[in-house]
Amino acid sequence: MVDAELVAAVDKALKGSKDRKFVESVELTFNLKEIDLTVPKNRIDVDIALPNGRGKNVKIALFSSTEMAMKAKGVADIIVKPEEMEELGKSKKAMKKMATAYKYFLAEAPLMPVIGKKMGTVLGPRGKMPRPIPPGSDPSTIIKGLRNTIKVRSKDKITFHAPVGTKDMGTEKLAENIEMVIDRVQQKLEKGKTNIRSIFVKTTMGPAVRLR
Repeated sequence: MVDAELVAAVDKALKGSKDRKFVESVELTFNLKEIDLTVPKNRIDVDIALPNGRGKNVKIALFSSTEMAMKAKGVADIIVKPEEMEELGKSKKAMKKMATAYKYFLAEAPLMPVIGKKMGTVLGPRGKMPRPIPPGSDPSTIIKGLRNTIKVRSKDKITFHAPVGTKDMGTEKLAENIEMVIDRVQQKLEKGKTNIRSIFVKTTMGPAVRLR
């Protein structure tokens, strides 16, 4: 059962946002305290599967051999085969464009060393190095799961954001997603909720409402 105060705050944020010609995203803003984020181990970098999904589709890229590519056909948004990786690795501009266009990257495990060497400088800093998949596996389940997953990263900033869905999902579903995200972030903090100064929720263009 989602906390009633949380539900009320989310409802206030949604009602405070005017109707737009597009579906607004909804996000949380975390402000931390009493934690040194210049120390890498203290930073938040976590993937969270939202119970009610993201509310919109995200693009997923797969680096794979022909066999795995056949299994992922129609599921992955783009499939990059080994022979195509060589050409892609020669253009930093093309890699940056791809890193922006696709939210998640997967790769057949044996291809990871090549990807790290040719694309690591672009994908690594963006937190988009591919997740390795064992050869012969069917990546479909992983890809479908990632479509409901968000990545939350603080980097070295005490203020960071986390997408939790879209306005048209409704108050209850968004509140459930938010509860999950807050819980997971707290688990990653050394002092749990004590390290959180404040949390706000807002739509893309709406006013921020404080949750705590």
